[in-house]
Amino acid sequence: MAEAIQKKLQSEVEKYQQLQKDVSKSMSARQKLEAQLTENNIVKEELFLLDSQNTVYKLIGPVLVKQDLDEAKATVGKRLEYINGEIQRYENVLKDMERKSEQHREVLSSLQQEYQRAQGQPVGKV
Repeated sequence: MAEAIQKKLQSEVEKYQQLQKDVSKSMSARQKLEAQLTENNIVKEELFLLDSQNTVYKLIGPVLVKQDLDEAKATVGKRLEYINGEIQRYENVLKDMERKSEQHREVLSSLQQEYQRAQGQPVGKV
């Protein structure tokens, strides 16, 4: 009986570890989005300091291409909207992962106590 519980416990530990790796990847992606958000906000502020007399260039590959100021502002605005949407999506994903992580911790705790009981050891709180 203890071996079956031990195998189930090991399986749950592996699932928990994978979930933690996924949380780490999602947090890293969210941090990159935050950096992009900051960068694009700076670009937006700089664009709004310009008037129609100024020339705006867009880097496309190794070439700078002249771009209309209003078009540049619209592009940055849409990019900011997209980045904010992605950040919100990652927030929801991270909340869901945190909830799953808490459930795994509870399952692991109960399995560990069950395993200790099966081995005849006194059960301690984890």
